Amino acid sequence: MDEDLDRLTAPLAALMEWFRDAGVRGTVIGGVAASLRGKPRLTNDVDALVLDVDAETLLQSGTKFGFTPRIADVAEFSRQTRVLLLRYRPGEVDIDISLGALPFEDEVIERSTWVRAGNVRIRLASAEDLVIMKAVAGRPRDMMDIENMIRANPDLDVERIRRWVREFSAVLDMPEIHSNLEALLKRRTR
Repeated sequence: MDEDLDRLTAPLAALMEWFRDAGVRGTVIGGVAASLRGKPRLTNDVDALVLDVDAETLLQSGTKFGFTPRIADVAEFSRQTRVLLLRYRPGEVDIDISLGALPFEDEVIERSTWVRAGNVRIRLASAEDLVIMKAVAGRPRDMMDIENMIRANPDLDVERIRRWVREFSAVLDMPEIHSNLEALLKRRTR
């Protein structure tokens, strides 16, 4: 594991233990996942995606693993945004848990695999699904992550990526999502 990710080892281990204990279907996404599926980069938080979870029940079960809310009314915020904003207290690491509900999110979790990150085994979203999520997010660092994952994973299922990105691009009425991805995919063939 890259030394920049070392400080995230304990929160990742606790997160996986919490999900197992609570019977939660979940996977790590975001910068940690992109670093492990592509090229290591600095990230200060942990992002995860879960399905079939009641936010308040999940919150209650997380305290024994060191996870506490980082805002006052985290339950209400999660109802409005479908994201739980938590902090792993022993290391003061921010944890963002997305409460999935879409068929795509179900597929992300189904397709995720266990990987070893240092001395910790974590469930990690596939490179293809990370590319899709990062294309939709569209920030400069997401584009960089996509480029790195394309380079590190020459056997990506590009058709899956294109299909989902086209769908999100159409639903969100944001054609630039699709065109930005296509520009990055063209670079890989050069």
